Amino acid sequence: MKTALLLIAHGSRQEEANADLLHVVAGLRARGQAIVEASFLELAEPSIEQGGCCCVAQGGERVILLPYFLSAGVHVRRDLTEARAKL
Repeated sequence: MKTALLLIAHGSRQEEANADLLHVVAGLRARGQAIVEASFLELAEPSIEQGGCCCVAQGGERVILLPYFLSAGVHVRRDLTEARAKL
C-alpha cells in the first residue's frame, strides 16, 4: 500500500507565513519514501481537500493527515476531524 502524508497548517494570506510548511514538505519529499503534500485549513491553497486529491492522484492508497499546528485548539479538535471524515 502506497502511503501519502498530507501536512495541514492553518494558512495565512502572507506567503512568508506559509513558507515554513512548504519547507518541511520539501525536506520530507527529498527523503523519497512517501508522497508528501502541503495543505491549509483556510486562507491559503491548496485546501485540505485539494491536497488529499493530489495525494491520491499520485498513487496514494493511504493518506495520513498530519496536523502542523502548535497546539490542539478548536481547529485541530473540530475542523480537522470533520475534514478527515469528509475525505
